[in-house]
Amino acid sequence: MNEVRYGVIGFGHQGGYYADIIKRSGDNYSSRVTAICDSNPSKRLEAKKLYPEVEIFDDYKSLIDSGLVDAILIETPHYFHPEIAIYAFKHHTHVLSDKPAGVYCKNVIEELEESKKHPELLFGTFFNQRTNPLYIKAKELINSDDFGQMTRLNWIITDWYRTQAYYDNGAWRGTFKGEGGGVLLNQCPHQIDLLAYFCGLPKKVTATIKTVGRNITVENDVTAILEYDNMVATFITSTHDAPGTNRLEFTGTGGKIVIEDNTIKFYKNSIKEDVFAVENKEFMSKPEVEEIIYSADEEDTEEMRKLKINFGSAQPQHLLIIKRFSDVLLGKEKTLYATGEDGLNELILSNAMHLSGWLNKTVTLPLDHDLFLKLLKERIEQEEK
Repeated sequence: MNEVRYGVIGFGHQGGYYADIIKRSGDNYSSRVTAICDSNPSKRLEAKKLYPEVEIFDDYKSLIDSGLVDAILIETPHYFHPEIAIYAFKHHTHVLSDKPAGVYCKNVIEELEESKKHPELLFGTFFNQRTNPLYIKAKELINSDDFGQMTRLNWIITDWYRTQAYYDNGAWRGTFKGEGGGVLLNQCPHQIDLLAYFCGLPKKVTATIKTVGRNITVENDVTAILEYDNMVATFITSTHDAPGTNRLEFTGTGGKIVIEDNTIKFYKNSIKEDVFAVENKEFMSKPEVEEIIYSADEEDTEEMRKLKINFGSAQPQHLLIIKRFSDVLLGKEKTLYATGEDGLNELILSNAMHLSGWLNKTVTLPLDHDLFLKLLKERIEQEEK
């Protein structure tokens, strides 16, 4: 194999976007779109006009069975992600799925079990924020000896502002039947994935979930507390705050890391807190602190800088996910940015926040997946009344 032939399943906003950046990347990334699928006739017509050289299909099974693709990009509504991936694995096709991996963990676990029957096939998840140089740098810092043991994480991300007009744009929006959830399933999977990326999965989750100021049935306001063995994380998100905030803060024995406004500030303790607390003999003193600043542009790789010139500031993150997937298939790289297992871990956290909010109590991991699905179905039934 000297190039990867992709099939795009779902030619909506994201599917069209990915097809475009693969086409514009040319031969530089050894990738080509050879098939597109959408159940909507108008979308198929649009795809044919834009990509006359590409085969167009009206269902995903025909696309996968065609033999025209090595891998698929899944860009359909959330509920269909596991179903399509399972079919692809059974028919010897690599899978790169957009987020979230699905709506409920039980379905995604079945998807992972099928993928493990085919170890020769790649299973990736589209968590493009893993390519963000700020988060790469943050991961490097929190794993460093300078930062020490993490003791706290606080993330407030409330700049996903959405009006009622946004939810009225489609009947599926803002519903459990259409989306499976609100801000946790639509806007925040990337950030929830990063929580798992930085800290792993917690032992317990306590969350409040609310619907504030919008005529929708799903949540648009979440406050969650995640309890680990040696630390606590808080996660706050909404789509109704104006103006909103995006501030991520890590506290460790070696100092504090703050990510805000495209900048990382590392407040490095001169002496680690746990050592200072024992050895210091002065009343009401604190460790001296050095402030170290890293900007997003300074942390960009040379490849990222070139891509920003050609594709704009946001698109390189998405293209890098596809490029890495292709490079692993072609033997140029060994690991993906995010795997199918990472997709499940993100959904476990998301489902845990939902379940805690619905039950109004703390939930422990591993989750009761059957209970989650039962309560989700009850909410869908209530919408249909």
